[in-house]
Amino acid sequence: MTRKSGVALWRQIADQIRQAVSAGTLGADGRLPPEMVLSERFGVNRHTLRSAIAALVQEGVLRAEQGRGTFVESRQKLSYPISARTRFSTGLRSQTRDRRSILLAHAVEQASQRVAEGLGLAEGAPVVRLETLSEADERPVSRATSWFDAERFPGYAEAYAETGSITLGFQSYGIEDYFRKSTLVSARHADAADLADLKLSAGAIVLVAVAVNVDTQGLPIQYAETRFVADRVELSVSTEAQ
Repeated sequence: MTRKSGVALWRQIADQIRQAVSAGTLGADGRLPPEMVLSERFGVNRHTLRSAIAALVQEGVLRAEQGRGTFVESRQKLSYPISARTRFSTGLRSQTRDRRSILLAHAVEQASQRVAEGLGLAEGAPVVRLETLSEADERPVSRATSWFDAERFPGYAEAYAETGSITLGFQSYGIEDYFRKSTLVSARHADAADLADLKLSAGAIVLVAVAVNVDTQGLPIQYAETRFVADRVELSVSTEAQ
């Protein structure tokens, strides 16, 4: 443990437990050691340890059972494919029973420099911004912010709200197919909005995919930043043409 590092001790412990569980060096039999053992291992009191475990329970990494102990949540990570045709629903169809996307908020605003560059527009051009949440089997797996050219896609928020799908929303504008031009993946701590919507605890990690989708003529139609819960989703990048 690194004290006075700016990162709370319980968060450091939570991260170490997560890594150990993932590597199979802790909880390999499906059950974590008793609190006293873990407290001694990390050199902290039980209150700090319990805070770490509570965070991992909230994030779906662990499962606490009254009177029995703490167990490793057995659900495997979802593998989200990123390819020439990246679609949320079809990408997870074989791994989940139910999938849905929810429109949290929307607005028409002026394009920032990075959004304008992504969409091939002039800085300050009007764009439609969507804030969406995607769930699989009733668990939040990602939160996205997407932008669209407001002149080409007027009222796109309404089209999305009606269909619950980016693909079906595009079809209402005559776009039957589109492709992934680029994806840039990174990782960071979830911000306050993502913590709340994705049901995470402070300090949780999200995988960030910044992407540009284009139509069949190669014109940008969507610029998006999607934050995936790192403990629930892994990104699988394919280089094969589709």
